[in-house]
Amino acid sequence: MTFRESLLWPLSLFYGAVAALRARAYAREIFRRRRLDGVVISVGNLTVGGTGKTPMVLWIAERLLAEGKSVGILTRGYPGKSAALAAESKTTSGSEIISTSDEVQLLKSRLAERVLFGIGADRYKNGLALAGRGVKWFILDDGFQHLQLARNVDVVLIDASKPFGGGHVLPAGRLREPRGALKRADVIVITRSNHAPAIESVVRHYSSAPIFYAHTELDSVRSRWGSQLLPAELRGKALFAFCGIGNPGAFYTDLREWGFQIVGHKSFRDHHRFTAADMAEIEKEAREAGTTELICTEKDSFNLPETLTSMDLWVCAISLRVDREDEFLRTVLSKADSEVHEGMRN
Repeated sequence: MTFRESLLWPLSLFYGAVAALRARAYAREIFRRRRLDGVVISVGNLTVGGTGKTPMVLWIAERLLAEGKSVGILTRGYPGKSAALAAESKTTSGSEIISTSDEVQLLKSRLAERVLFGIGADRYKNGLALAGRGVKWFILDDGFQHLQLARNVDVVLIDASKPFGGGHVLPAGRLREPRGALKRADVIVITRSNHAPAIESVVRHYSSAPIFYAHTELDSVRSRWGSQLLPAELRGKALFAFCGIGNPGAFYTDLREWGFQIVGHKSFRDHHRFTAADMAEIEKEAREAGTTELICTEKDSFNLPETLTSMDLWVCAISLRVDREDEFLRTVLSKADSEVHEGMRN
């Protein structure tokens, strides 16, 4: 344990105890969950930072659409301004709100008009609005700790590169809840790996939920304005990478695994809104590294300033590849179906 972690350890004990008591209160129905008229699939994790939640939400939404389901996504829209706009407009229809959230913009750009969005902190209220528009299948984004809303399936992601946040609960570590919260999971997905027996062993101390694996795949490379480039055309160039995401190291590792030559990189905090000064600094460091070619994530592209660097700037669009994907989808749908029938009996 580092000196900083030692100082924060008492706060982590308190935070973890409160989180555990809160979860127990919902489990014993001391606090009542509100239930939507439809199926709710929660996608979440135990840690702060990137584990692949947005790609998983996208993956599930596309598979449900292929099954002919009416799909809505319930998301807080962090760090956008959609909640404030909702209050000003006094509308309960989150799908009518223009969100500045990078994750919401990414999902909307991929899913177009096929999915409705409920954006804001009150997921239940926005869910009611979407239900009124015919939505029967709800994906609750970042929902594992959002216990106020009942769900049929809890899909929990664990990032193999940073599985348990250093082993400590906030603020000493990156865990939002103690690892024992995994007992609430219905399906567990270990991301950025296809084989992690040590992580599976830890998971099995707390949960008997089925475990699947998933990793990111490169879909395309394009300029910010949309012109496509074959990845092979970029692999011979020296690239300077930058990003403002939850796990920047994973992005740089992916780039190298995809065959790109990364001569330098610069990281910013998650959801960072890039300024002209940021771009000037990135450009300066790129020149020092010997290149005038920049590359970032698709999520970052929604946070770039209107006035860009004169350097070539490429955007990576990725998707999630779930191992045993048919079995994974059957498991999620089967769990949802069993929960629906259990609710009807109750």
